[in-house]
Amino acid sequence: MWRALRNFAGELTGDVRVVVVRGEGRAFSAGLDRAVLGGGDFTDLAALPDDRAADRILGFQEAFTWLRRPDLITIAAVQGYAIGAGFQLALGCDLRILADDAKLAMAEVTLGLVPDLGGTKRLVELIGYARALELCVTGRRVAADEAATMGLANLVVPAADLPSATADLVAAVLSGNRDAVIEIKALLATAADRTYPDADRAEREAQVRRAKTLFGTGD
Repeated sequence: MWRALRNFAGELTGDVRVVVVRGEGRAFSAGLDRAVLGGGDFTDLAALPDDRAADRILGFQEAFTWLRRPDLITIAAVQGYAIGAGFQLALGCDLRILADDAKLAMAEVTLGLVPDLGGTKRLVELIGYARALELCVTGRRVAADEAATMGLANLVVPAADLPSATADLVAAVLSGNRDAVIEIKALLATAADRTYPDADRAEREAQVRRAKTLFGTGD
């Protein structure tokens, strides 16, 4: 699965603007199979030198990091459980639509592990340090209505409406000028790390690029 997710990004054609990530069946993703803790991946990982073990985890992270690509808008359509790695997969997307039966949890602590798929930074960005810490160190499950209140969901809909609500959001994104959407995503993705003067400058530069593309004479 890790390889398939990582390879999928490389197979996207240049005309793809939106990617929807969704689960098959009752759950979005139940996360790590606990059976692997007794052998296989984690036993192999523990036997490696630290640098090689870190490289192995990097390979897992690459299955998720492409979701932040500047040329894509990524949407998680979440039904049922999104636990651990499954929660981090949803967090890796730009936008999240939750069915009203969704339950989210950063459950790694219950296995003696830590979130390692980009979830810690994204969680703090979305809900702040204190709430993020509480979810990560308790591993408690968050229902869809609380997730919406926290800021983890853009929208919560009845489970039966999840496909149509997702399609509506995709259509709304696609209705915008592609290059403008890319510029806007870049501005917002870096806004937290900029000062106001830096953000103002970045907006000016982006607007100049758009104006020259849309209205320039080519001289």
